[in-house]
Amino acid sequence: MTDTRMIDLHVHSSASDGTFSPSALLAEAKKAGLSAMALTDHDTMDGIEEAGKAARELEIELVPGVEISTEYEGCEVHVLGYYVSPEYPRLKAMLEEFRDFRATRNVRMVERLQEEGFSITMEDLTGKFPDSVLTRAHMARFLCETGQIPDTKTAFSKYLGENCCCYIDRPKISPVEAVRLIREAGGLAVLAHPVLYLLSDTSLRQMIAEMKEAGMCGIEAVYSENSNEDEVRMKKLTEEFGLLVTGGSDFHGRNKPDILPGVGKGNLHIPYDYLKALKEKLS
Repeated sequence: MTDTRMIDLHVHSSASDGTFSPSALLAEAKKAGLSAMALTDHDTMDGIEEAGKAARELEIELVPGVEISTEYEGCEVHVLGYYVSPEYPRLKAMLEEFRDFRATRNVRMVERLQEEGFSITMEDLTGKFPDSVLTRAHMARFLCETGQIPDTKTAFSKYLGENCCCYIDRPKISPVEAVRLIREAGGLAVLAHPVLYLLSDTSLRQMIAEMKEAGMCGIEAVYSENSNEDEVRMKKLTEEFGLLVTGGSDFHGRNKPDILPGVGKGNLHIPYDYLKALKEKLS
């Protein structure tokens, strides 16, 4: 029997670049009528414990997850890990390295923004976002909300995006390395939002083949930014490679105000069957 209960397998809290605390995020999921939610913060699992407590109280199924930043052919690619153990030593060490580098990186990017003439300091950011792990998204919001740029998209396209004047690169691993690490940590690896990478069809297929060989089990084919044509194309790829279809909104709270949990931009319905198929891979 088909299980069409609504879920969301890709959301972010204030433990990375979302604006809702992990517990507040679960409250939003409850209001949205979700049966299950995966917390997949960028390169950290620091919010899982708080989210787990809230999930138990609200009777929502929580999938412990993480979104790992990797690089393929010069393009940043994200790999979702579900049911990974936060205490697995190699994974924990890598996430700690990423976290420590982020602090230095933020200072350097703020300095570059200052050189471009913007009025912004680390003190400004910590004052405005006191309970957040600061990221480029917070810098963009600060510049927008203080009237220094028209919108956050401008911040990324001209200053903070990859290859822009204020961007500082960060240490990355390959998608295959991320898949292997997720599998070692007892989890399931899924390629996040492949349409966003703008890879050629040949490169995308090659990357998927390599990741599947390493143990990847699915592709996030249902996604807030996908057109109907994108979704159809990604689902065909999952069939071609014998992978599972997954889906997520990529909810970030006020950092992506047009995206809501579970429904994205109103274009999503992610059925519980997707999660059921993932859990079968665990057994």
